[in-house]
Amino acid sequence: MISLFSPVQVGRNTLSNKLVMAPMTRSRADAFGAPGNLATEYYSQRASVGLIVTEGAQPSDEGQGYLNTPGIYTDAHVAGWKKVISSVHAADGHIFIQLMHAGRMSHPDNTLHQRQGVAPSAIQPATSMFTSKGMQPIPVPRTMTVGDIRQTIEDFRFAARQAIAAGADGVEVHGANAYLIQQFFAPSANTRTDEYGGSIENRARFALEVVAAITEEIGADRTAIRLSPGTTIWGIDEGIEGPDLYRYLVAELDKMNLAYLHVMHQGHEQLLVDIRSLWKRTLILNRPGRSREDIGLDVASGLADLESYGQMVLANPDFVDRLKDNAPLNDADHHTYYGGGLQGYTDYPALIESEGV
Repeated sequence: MISLFSPVQVGRNTLSNKLVMAPMTRSRADAFGAPGNLATEYYSQRASVGLIVTEGAQPSDEGQGYLNTPGIYTDAHVAGWKKVISSVHAADGHIFIQLMHAGRMSHPDNTLHQRQGVAPSAIQPATSMFTSKGMQPIPVPRTMTVGDIRQTIEDFRFAARQAIAAGADGVEVHGANAYLIQQFFAPSANTRTDEYGGSIENRARFALEVVAAITEEIGADRTAIRLSPGTTIWGIDEGIEGPDLYRYLVAELDKMNLAYLHVMHQGHEQLLVDIRSLWKRTLILNRPGRSREDIGLDVASGLADLESYGQMVLANPDFVDRLKDNAPLNDADHHTYYGGGLQGYTDYPALIESEGV
C-alpha cells in the first residue's frame, strides 16, 4: 500500500498521493445553486487526499436534476466555489469541479425554470425522484434538437471557464451514472436517427464534442471525464454493442491528451483491461463496495494510477492518515447523505478527535 502515498503527476498538477475523493451529490447548495460555508468546511476537511472531485455541478439551468445541487455558470456560483477552492488550496489540496448535466433524470419541481428535462429522445426513465413535494414520477423528457445539443456543448464550455475562474485545478465531465452523456450512449435512451444516434460513432459523438469544446477552452491538461461502462440503473441499457462503444470512445478520448480518465467499474473485467490498454494516460479507478482490505490493490497491480473512494472519504475527513496508521474507519450515515445541515456532512470526527486527544 505504500505506493498509494507517493506523489503523482496528473495533468499540470503534482498530487501528494494516489487517493481521490469521488464525486458525491450532497444536495446542500442554496436555492440558486451556490455552495455555502458548510461546503467550504466539508471539502477543506478532506483536502489531504491527492485529488478532490466535487459533487456534480450543473452547467446550466437545463442541467439540474435534483434539489439543491450546485451550479457553476453564474457569478454567485463562482463566488461560492471560490471560497471552497481557496480553502482546499490553503490546505495544500487539489480540486476538480465535476460538470454534470442530469438530462432526463430531472423533475421540473427541482429546477429554477420549472421545465421538463431534456434528453437524446423522449423516453421516460420509469422511476421517481425526490422533490419538495415528496417522491414524484419523472416526466417524459423533451427530445433535444440539434440546436439544443450545440447549445449544451457551449454550456459545458462556459461552465468549464467559470470553474477555472473560481480557481479550480480542472474539471471532470460526468459521462456516467445514467445522466445526459451516458443517455446518448444507450439505445434504451437514444433512438435518434441523425448524427447523434444509431451507430457507435454517432452515439459517442456528443461526449467527444463536449470534451473537445472544454479542452479548447481551458486546456486538455485541466480536462477529465468519468465513465461507468455497463451501468444499468434508471432504464439505461447500452446493449450488446456497449463494450465496443467504450473501446471506441476511450481510444478517441486518448488522442485528446486529457488529465485523466475516471472509471466507475461495473464488473466487466475484460473491458476494464481493454480500457487500461487503450488509455495511455492517468487512469483513476473507482470500485463501488471495495473493502478496506482491497485498498491499494489496483494501483499495486498497475491496473490504475489512482484509486477513488466515496463513502469512506465522506465519513473520514482524515482518510489518508487513517490508512497510513491502519486505524479504524468511521461508518457513513446513509440517512444524512442528501440535504440537511452539518450532521453527516462536516461533523464526522477525525481520528484525533474520536480518541479524545
